[in-house]
Amino acid sequence: MATEVRIPALGESVTEASVGQWLKQVGEAVAADEPIVSLETDKVAVEVPAPVAGVLTEQLAKVGDTVEVGALVARIETDATAAAPRSVTPEPASAANAIEQVPADAVTPAPAPEPQPAAAPAAERLIAQYALDPVSIPASGKDGRLTKADVLAAIEAGTARLRPGAAAGPDAPAPAPLPPSAAGTRVEERVRMSRLRQTIAKRLKEAQNTAAMLTTFNDVDMTAVMEARARYRDLFEKKHGVRLGFMSFFVKACVLAARDVPSVNARIDGDEIVFHDYMDVGVAVSGPNGLVVPVLRDADRLGFAAIEKAVADFGARARDGTLKLEELQGGTFTISNGGVFGSLLSTPILNPPQSGVLGMHRIEDRPVARGGEILIRPMMYLALSYDHRLIDGREAVTFLVRVKEALEDPTRLLVDL
Repeated sequence: MATEVRIPALGESVTEASVGQWLKQVGEAVAADEPIVSLETDKVAVEVPAPVAGVLTEQLAKVGDTVEVGALVARIETDATAAAPRSVTPEPASAANAIEQVPADAVTPAPAPEPQPAAAPAAERLIAQYALDPVSIPASGKDGRLTKADVLAAIEAGTARLRPGAAAGPDAPAPAPLPPSAAGTRVEERVRMSRLRQTIAKRLKEAQNTAAMLTTFNDVDMTAVMEARARYRDLFEKKHGVRLGFMSFFVKACVLAARDVPSVNARIDGDEIVFHDYMDVGVAVSGPNGLVVPVLRDADRLGFAAIEKAVADFGARARDGTLKLEELQGGTFTISNGGVFGSLLSTPILNPPQSGVLGMHRIEDRPVARGGEILIRPMMYLALSYDHRLIDGREAVTFLVRVKEALEDPTRLLVDL
């Protein structure tokens, strides 16, 4: 009996998606709840599971097709049998191809196979589809774990090797670099924008067209924060099982500053201003398909450990492409850390309908005047982009000064000053 596979509900306001990758091919056996196709939505990749166990008999949409919620994309036959792999019968030995007998003591033992690195589920599917040797792919995940981003990077760079005796996957080109262009030729390549990249482009342009966006800057002496991290790093990690990073300090500082300047945590809705008695902070993280902004819910109620655990989890799942849609929706304020990529200064762009976004940048030693002396201090530039329709310049500067004061004297974060 054939069972239909339809596109499930994809989250609030998401009505369609693009087919990103078929994880199962026609004729392959599937287990109940096993992912069979990956979809690209406006925000994140979503996997559609098989409703029943059986054999995939039809694929009714191609990679790149746009499908709506409820659309029929595949059929699974519960009574069918998966196609068996074609067996190869060895030819009988003959005088012409007989193998020369070699004394046992002259045989060199085969080298032991290299241990296979652990891989995230999304990475395992790519490795299987491309028939890759995982040993040839550098791993960047925790404890040497291969991530989806690692596999994609190796494929694009042409450094990933096929498994011995394997051929490239049926739906993917062999992971080899493109041949060099002939001398004197100039090559162009057109690549369709992913749905996520299209949405990013649309929303960022919308922010420019809608908001009266302005950016104000300040710098902060990171000495106190760096000393606090160095003093409590080992104890913090031992107790909470996560490293003490910078993001928790910045989230707590923004929460503290927003209490004095609530408009930074507000939004415009028509001709009304909506103020929030909570603060949901979006934390921009980089994934294999672009920048995504998962949201720390009720950040004003979270402690340092809870913030660090959530941020670490967001970063890991963004690299694996396993963030959930609901984790990317909402948010009343955003923090973007360009410093991890080496940025000295930038003007972050608003994430509508939010009215404020704080940009962090790299820390570098610079000479500063302190008490009539020139000292070398670890300094960071801060940038606050804001919607001038709602936030006045005085309020923006006040917010940024409050953040600066809290970071230069972290005791303020504990005594709520």
